[in-house]
Amino acid sequence: MRAVRRAVLLAVPALCTLVSCGIPATGVVEAGGPASGAVPTVRVYLVADGALVAVPRRTVAPVEVESAVEVLLEGPTEAERVKRLTTLLPVAGHFQAAAPAAPATDGPTEVPREVAAADLVKVVAEDDRVSIELSPGLEELTRLAVDQLVCTALWAQRVADPGGEPLPVTVTGAGGRPVKGAGASCSDG
Repeated sequence: MRAVRRAVLLAVPALCTLVSCGIPATGVVEAGGPASGAVPTVRVYLVADGALVAVPRRTVAPVEVESAVEVLLEGPTEAERVKRLTTLLPVAGHFQAAAPAAPATDGPTEVPREVAAADLVKVVAEDDRVSIELSPGLEELTRLAVDQLVCTALWAQRVADPGGEPLPVTVTGAGGRPVKGAGASCSDG
């Protein structure tokens, strides 16, 4: 008898919960776009009054060293320029480079084209280091410009691998001279 009473006492609340949950049976309900998670944010390092300033930027790409450097090479936004933030790096899309002309033309052999971040630097993240190489033909970077790249790369590594130790970053200038960065001048924003 005790066992029956116990079973009824357990079954009644469970049955009431199922019956009274208030969720009607429906099919697929069109109610807007798919759910989305957090928007990836990278931290790029710009310059103000001769010092680095950490600036958050939203991006569609996953946060990794390559994507963070690409965002950095976009240069400051209009709102950031109003705040007197600048960059000491070449800015993708803001100057022209020569590109081969179409073979069927009688004109010059090269025509201007907009420069992308991939034309300015090559980023290689390997197991034991991160290497950022400037394209030949660019001017040598100042120490503060190198720090912009190094700090941005170090921050991206921390986001991509929160528990890992950031890899050393080496920036190789257009002249082939490597400069290692440890991030001593990086601020947290």
